[in-house]
Amino acid sequence: MSSTIPFIHQLTAAQEAAWLDALRKAAPTLRICRLADLTQPQRDAARVAIVANPDPADLADLPNLCWVQSLWAGVERLLQAVPQKNLAIVRLIDPQLGDTMAEAVLAWTLYLHRDMPRFASQQRRAIWAQHALPLASDRTIGVLGLGHLGAKAAQRLTANGFNVLGWNRSAKQVTQIETLSGPDGLNSIAARSDIIVVLLPSTPQTRGLLGKDIMAHIKPGAAFINFARADIIDNAALLAALNDGRASHAVLDVHHTEPLPQNDAAWDHPNLTILPHIAAPTHMPSAARVVAANLTGFFANGTIPMAVSRDTGY
Repeated sequence: MSSTIPFIHQLTAAQEAAWLDALRKAAPTLRICRLADLTQPQRDAARVAIVANPDPADLADLPNLCWVQSLWAGVERLLQAVPQKNLAIVRLIDPQLGDTMAEAVLAWTLYLHRDMPRFASQQRRAIWAQHALPLASDRTIGVLGLGHLGAKAAQRLTANGFNVLGWNRSAKQVTQIETLSGPDGLNSIAARSDIIVVLLPSTPQTRGLLGKDIMAHIKPGAAFINFARADIIDNAALLAALNDGRASHAVLDVHHTEPLPQNDAAWDHPNLTILPHIAAPTHMPSAARVVAANLTGFFANGTIPMAVSRDTGY
């Protein structure tokens, strides 16, 4: 028999209500409750919790917790908030999220491929001018990060006619994609790519990865799409490349401070497209089904889904 499962988060009341409704519909045999509604004996008995940006103090009030199920795919903040190595962290791996991200990568790659920023600038200045359009097969797209999301995105781009390269910190194979790895592979993909798509996890090894050294290797006029985490790209190095023309444009969906402050200069930079972290929002019903399956399996046979490695950060 399952114990009561606490839901620990820092969401709004409306978000909490929506998630509880989705989770309870997906797992009707489980008792999922707000932490505040649990008695102390129920807290003592809890072995698993569902979390979304939890307060570490709330987790500390569950002395027999074995693992936590995150509602997000990214877990770098959770790893920092939960230093206990004996507490397993399971991130959300939702097939729908991969499809949603692949769609976003394709959409914004097409935005750059079809030179939309240039035409938007022309409209603001009432300029009527046409420009030559290369074929998709003439564009090389470099996808950094070949996990579930990166592999899906790379394959979607290939299916739409783009020449795609993939890079991973360690060697990895993806069907129909030329893949590279390591520092030399990163320099190579930077030099060959017209558009660089960032889908890497934020780890000690990837933070600041795209800095001055990589900007010195990029193909002249290359563009960037960052759908991963803001700290992977060195902002100063990116802005320098945009300002001196080495890079043509950057689509940034993730930012060091979110929401991006209204007085941030990035809003008005002519070579930046600013998005409000919308590339791949979690699809609540499908995410709830994934969480329900993980929890049901645990209470049926004690199996904890594959946990995040604290060494690699994913």
